[in-house]
Amino acid sequence: MSRIGIDLGGHTITAALVAISSGAPEITRASERATPTGRNLRDTINIIADMVSEMEDGSDTELSGIGVGVPAMLGRDRKRALGLPNFPDEWTNVDIAEELACALSSRCIKSSVKTENDANCYALGEGTAGAAAGLSDYVVFTMGTGIGCGIVIGGKLLTGAHGMAGECGHIVVNGDLPCGCGGRGHAETISAADGTSARAIREGLPGDFKSLWSMIGTPQAGRVINATIDGMARTIATISHTLDPQAIVIGGGMSRAPGLVEAIRLASMKYLAKPYREQLDLRVSALGEKAALFGAASI
Repeated sequence: MSRIGIDLGGHTITAALVAISSGAPEITRASERATPTGRNLRDTINIIADMVSEMEDGSDTELSGIGVGVPAMLGRDRKRALGLPNFPDEWTNVDIAEELACALSSRCIKSSVKTENDANCYALGEGTAGAAAGLSDYVVFTMGTGIGCGIVIGGKLLTGAHGMAGECGHIVVNGDLPCGCGGRGHAETISAADGTSARAIREGLPGDFKSLWSMIGTPQAGRVINATIDGMARTIATISHTLDPQAIVIGGGMSRAPGLVEAIRLASMKYLAKPYREQLDLRVSALGEKAALFGAASI
């Protein structure tokens, strides 16, 4: 038996055929497409439907369902998108699962479709076969275009009364910069790739984080990156005080910068109450981009 996991990102859409058995899940096929320019609803849904069709055609096992990780605040029913901070307004209040199911039906594919917040999928994936395997209480942050967060408490995904729990990238940490969600001063505005890039460009530095990180020893780059680290350190301290998790996992493209997670851990110490400092267990994602695919396939 197999399921398809989809990870919808602001720049890339990734799909994987995941074999489900009594042992650990396994990705047997994977593909990647660029997210359409403008990230409009109709073109994006059609690309995802095409990717599913290609996966389904190449599968020799029964397809039991499709899960899609979306960068959205979802309603309690896990269907309706209440807001996608980095996507056009046309996505708001859309039942993304239904839209995809209709697009698949036109391609003669009938399968159940479920949606979940992409960072929640990432957290489920890390808990299934990654850095949080065996843990019952943990938090996963994804540092990329924005900052996603998934929280597992008592072995269950925390979704909240209205379905929007765990949006810790929108914790208010510093300043008054506008966030794509409509709020101000959020961790995402300071510590995500887009916010970091904007500060770097204003300083006349490269906008991509990999190039910027290689220049961390220079005063200009140091100022930009230290603000990114400080924003995440404040966020880590806040979530530690609130939830007291067994571990906090950091994933996403930025997490691969050598030494970044350790720098965030050290910076967190000054914000943590003393009893929490020894308990802080900050880990790097073990699955990387595969985590969201495993998680999406599991919903």
